[in-house]
Amino acid sequence: MQKVKKTKKDFLTLRDYSKEEIIYLLELAEDVKKNGYKYSKILKDKNLALLFDKPSTRTRISFEAGINQLGGNCLVLDSKTMQIGRGETYSDTAKIFNSYLDGVIIRTFKQETVETIADNCDIPVINALTDSYHPCQILSDMFTLYEEKLLFKENMKFAYIGDSNNVLNSLLIGFTKLGIDITAGCPEKYSPDKKLLEYLKSESEKSGNKITVINNPELAAKDADVIYTDVWVSMGDEENTQKIYDLKPYQINMSLISNAKTGAKIMHCLPAHRELEITSEVLDSKNSIVWMQAKNRLYAQKALLTFLYSN
Repeated sequence: MQKVKKTKKDFLTLRDYSKEEIIYLLELAEDVKKNGYKYSKILKDKNLALLFDKPSTRTRISFEAGINQLGGNCLVLDSKTMQIGRGETYSDTAKIFNSYLDGVIIRTFKQETVETIADNCDIPVINALTDSYHPCQILSDMFTLYEEKLLFKENMKFAYIGDSNNVLNSLLIGFTKLGIDITAGCPEKYSPDKKLLEYLKSESEKSGNKITVINNPELAAKDADVIYTDVWVSMGDEENTQKIYDLKPYQINMSLISNAKTGAKIMHCLPAHRELEITSEVLDSKNSIVWMQAKNRLYAQKALLTFLYSN
């Protein structure tokens, strides 16, 4: 495992990380998973806060457990019970974080929020989810594919099918950074952001990968090695029945995955709305690596913390 020079103190989006840094993180996650004892003092005497404006299961548990396993102390914060809830700005709050803490991990709505906090403090800031990006999830997903010997498999077809959201945004960036082709199967009205695709176009010219956007779910799934989906409606948008209706043909079911290669792996970042974007029959099938994805959040994030806090 060849060490790389750190160029960033934060983890706000995979845009800011090079191919070499991402590969290093994947290799580091592998070692953290196999030899966890080697990293038990990485965060010794360090205090990190989790600031959540959105509910969380996997993100909170994996980060809290990971920080403890690395020897650090974790504070779980809620904006509603802080002065932010009374109108204190995130920039002012960031200055307080900078005085008391060694790092902050944020799960919130606007990408602008994590950027504002990062701009106003010197400690590492980690984006644990915004409406625009979910880089920690995708780091774990890439690690899972790396473990499965699929990430760098020649001519591997990876198909994301469903709504274009923060998960797809980060998948597109991560795969492009690594030079890996990716297919997005989405209805036209829920296609990837045009500005993001424009940015990725220039990145693809450097990395050599191909991004394919298809409005036909069967065609997107055709001959796929991996099929990935996510919830159709995000937190706060559950009543959007029109969106659910529009995405119904994009459900990951046995009929759809019959277009993929035999034994194609199934991925979902969870939580899953069973019988909506994915059927239980597929989610619980022998080809599902969903639970491995969830488990690997712990190791990928411990690797990230090790990278950010190691000399």
